[in-house]
Amino acid sequence: MRVLAINDISCVGRCSLTATLPIISACGVECNVLPTAILSTHTGGFEGYTFHDLTNEHPNILQHWKSLGLKFDYIYSGYLGSISQIETVLQIKKDFLKEGGVFIVDPVMGDSGLLYAGFTLAYEKMRELCREANYILPNETEACYLIDMPYPLTKAAAKEALARLSALCPAPIVTGITENNSISVYFKDENGEAASFEHENMEGFFCGAGDVFASAFVGCLARGKSEKQAVQLASDFVANVIRRSAKEVPDKRYGLNFEAEIFPFLKNLNA
Repeated sequence: MRVLAINDISCVGRCSLTATLPIISACGVECNVLPTAILSTHTGGFEGYTFHDLTNEHPNILQHWKSLGLKFDYIYSGYLGSISQIETVLQIKKDFLKEGGVFIVDPVMGDSGLLYAGFTLAYEKMRELCREANYILPNETEACYLIDMPYPLTKAAAKEALARLSALCPAPIVTGITENNSISVYFKDENGEAASFEHENMEGFFCGAGDVFASAFVGCLARGKSEKQAVQLASDFVANVIRRSAKEVPDKRYGLNFEAEIFPFLKNLNA
């Protein structure tokens, strides 16, 4: 299986492509990348970081790929920093996704109830991208913006959110629904009913958790797992990674220690 992952490169911080590439590759799946930007660090808590937009590089890269006749079984898009990049990804899907291939969108736009800088208007275009996807993976904040629901979501409201998101995409998966001491990921089961996997909610903000989940989910799908199996494997992986990182990573800005949980994750994947 050949995957194309479209996301930024944060050189330090263990998120975006620096998480996606090792996780999908560890699953035994070929992972190709199209970087959208390169940053010295991610933007969560660091000051003075550098940012270089790579939009102008994309036409030449894509033209070269066309000359090679490249096609991908899976295309997974993450952080897209502009409406122009969203439009590029829409075209990439048309040009490079194999017939019968799978398009997965993580509509990276915000967290903790707020949009990231620069997404004031872009989330309308993100809705258009989601309509083209087989799966979408919004967190709680992104789900609320996509369907105009109030933040935060209760567990009861999460079921309504799934129903509304289904108008955008047949298989929405909403992460990070917190209530009391638990955190859940919601999805639709094989009967189209709302279902969830629940884990202990660890206090604190863990940068890169969404990227780790999405990457593991894509890797599991590409290995032939069902949606339900992939959601469970990915959510268990993230829960174990966060539990370990809460103890072992004193400065949470430097990301999740997903590397230490790769082998247990692969054991479950290969069971």
